[in-house]
Amino acid sequence: MTETSSTRSADSEAPGPSRLRRLMRFIPLVAPVLLWAVPCWVLLHAGQHWPLPVAVVGTVLFVLGLVGMPLAMTRGHGRRQQDRAAIIGDTLLGASWILFTWSVLLGVLLRLALTVAGVGGSQDRARIVTWAVLGVTAVLLVWGYAEARRVPRVRRLDVRLPRLGAGLDGLRVALITDTHYGPLDRARWSARVCETVNTLEADLVCHTGDIADGTAERRRAQAVPLGSVRATRARVYVTGNHEYYSEAQGWIDLMDELGWEPLRNRHLLLERGGDTLVVAGVDDVTAESSGLAGHRAHLTGALDGADPDLPVLLLAHQPKFVDRAAAAGVDLQLSGHTHGGQIWPFHHLVGIDQPALAGLSHHGARTLLYTSRGTGFWGPPFRVFAPSEITLLVLRSPHLATAP
Repeated sequence: MTETSSTRSADSEAPGPSRLRRLMRFIPLVAPVLLWAVPCWVLLHAGQHWPLPVAVVGTVLFVLGLVGMPLAMTRGHGRRQQDRAAIIGDTLLGASWILFTWSVLLGVLLRLALTVAGVGGSQDRARIVTWAVLGVTAVLLVWGYAEARRVPRVRRLDVRLPRLGAGLDGLRVALITDTHYGPLDRARWSARVCETVNTLEADLVCHTGDIADGTAERRRAQAVPLGSVRATRARVYVTGNHEYYSEAQGWIDLMDELGWEPLRNRHLLLERGGDTLVVAGVDDVTAESSGLAGHRAHLTGALDGADPDLPVLLLAHQPKFVDRAAAAGVDLQLSGHTHGGQIWPFHHLVGIDQPALAGLSHHGARTLLYTSRGTGFWGPPFRVFAPSEITLLVLRSPHLATAP
């Protein structure tokens, strides 16, 4: 057929992208092997000459990790959705990533430094590397787990919006995102997060998606504390990509039930002191491919009917939506999704897909983007050099209020 032949023609003209797509399919198979094989070699078989029982037992443990991790993740995140398996698989994933990272870094840099310094023989240097890698990994696992499970610290910053009216100067906007309620029951953590948000006395509270991993029915107990969040003006919410893995409409309905306003490609007006702010929201960019009728990221629809002279605050889960926001003249976009990388140095991979990792950035003529590192964590219960946050943005106007 014509469509097929044209596709073949395009493929023949551009073999590079086609080969790249085929190569990408093998990453889920290759990655686990690298995550476990590299540390196994660096720690056990790179000149240490461990006694045979040590080498055998150590190798068996790495093989068990290589086999057990994908098996547990499949049972935990596949059709069966077994929470216990998910916890085991996710924990092994995080541990193997940290072990792999420091096996590579210390396996090269520390060994080189020891060689240059003339420390011991090759076996001594190899064993020093092994103990150093194990020690650093153990410390980072304990610290990273504590960082992931604690209530996030509040990050406060002023954001100056040139078009913001004087009556809205000082408007307090609290942002939580990527709570990722999941296999580890965090109902108490959720309640403490909400208590912290309430201490901020925000005018507007925003949740920019990825509420949970699992359906609203399954994670309801962890999400219910969100109903206790207080705001003087409004509580607004947009979907993230993970909602579309877990019956998104159920989450939209639950947030509505809890008193939050789902901004599905629409806006509301926030008025104070005679000035108005347009607060708009869009579905996640993955919504359209989810197959759910009417779900898509539609900025034109979100701003339909809004006065173009008014400042716009936009909620969009993924930072990469900022290109469309900047083209539309949005003043400030709030996003999450990146987790700040969550476990260093994963942020380098996140940066391939997203234009910003964390914090405030400028895009286009006037658009500001604030990217949160997230309030919770996804999958591996660790955060390493990427702390979670609850954000308080105080909007500032360049216009001085007129004296009476």
